Amino acid sequence: PQEERSIKAAADPMSSSDVPEDGPKETSSVSQSISDADAFKILLEMKMKKRQKKPALPSTVTELDTEDGSKVYVVGTAHFSDSSKKDVVKTIQEVQPDVVVVELCQYRVSMLKMDEKTLLKEAKEINLEKLQQAIKQNGVMSGLMQMLLLKVSAHITEQLGMAPGGEFREAFKEASKVPFCKFHLGDRPIPVTFKRAIAALSFWQKVKLAWGLCFLSDPISKDDVEKCKQKDLLEQMMAEMIGEFPDLHRTIVSERDIYLTYMLKQAAKQIELPRASETACVGVGLVPMFTTVLCLSCRSVPPPSASSKIFKFVIKATVFGLMGYGCYRIGQRTVQFILSMPAAQSYLQKLTEIRSQH
Repeated sequence: PQEERSIKAAADPMSSSDVPEDGPKETSSVSQSISDADAFKILLEMKMKKRQKKPALPSTVTELDTEDGSKVYVVGTAHFSDSSKKDVVKTIQEVQPDVVVVELCQYRVSMLKMDEKTLLKEAKEINLEKLQQAIKQNGVMSGLMQMLLLKVSAHITEQLGMAPGGEFREAFKEASKVPFCKFHLGDRPIPVTFKRAIAALSFWQKVKLAWGLCFLSDPISKDDVEKCKQKDLLEQMMAEMIGEFPDLHRTIVSERDIYLTYMLKQAAKQIELPRASETACVGVGLVPMFTTVLCLSCRSVPPPSASSKIFKFVIKATVFGLMGYGCYRIGQRTVQFILSMPAAQSYLQKLTEIRSQH
């Protein structure tokens, strides 16, 4: 099936999903005898007509301009939110992007092809088989930590009756409907994240963190999720739990933010179509990072003020003045040293005698 081929293509962080073979419904009447170039042109024109010049975007979307002129639409999502799914669908339909980037890695790509019921069941079940698989994949300590973090996700899933990653599945479905739209996995591989996180903790920090994860039981409602729309619920809970461990926060949050931002920039560079557009579906906590790194105004250098110009002139004048004075003093002492030498004295004496004879 086309969906499975797209999933396979998406397994590489910088790979892309092909356009569905059946294409948009509007092309059903197009003759099959047309050339590939004509078909490409027709599909591209249809896509550009659908793309809104001034799209009506949800409030969770941040619009950015890259240095090469591409448009980037960052959708800040909550991982357990129905409204986030709607935001993603509306954004992709409005902007008709050339690339869609999601906060997933190849190790979690399976959630894109699972239905909601299967995912809900999988998220709630944490069994010995999953534990063995996690340990085999990540090592003993990293595997145990992964299972504890899955317990946090399972706790939220059980409380809300909602499987995580719904916005990513919606992004994948909508991206497959857009002609020439690539689908990228932008997150750092999760085994790398867990191994670096474990390596950053001391033994007692690991025990303390595991204890906190094991006894997590606070009730959560859907209203709580929507209230946390400005800061994703799962990310907020994780931030509260790992706040006492700065090194853990660095590996799980900060490093992944930088990695995902880099992948988003790389994806934007690879767009070859005119008037390029890119949509990023990420946790709302990442939006400030993207705004800082990708925003064109943040890369431009403001003109120097009058005071800074005067300061630079004074510094340059001082440096050149000191250099000139230094050269003068060195030259003066060099001349004095040469004139004090016996050979120089003898030469000057002879020169004086010659002049007196004339």
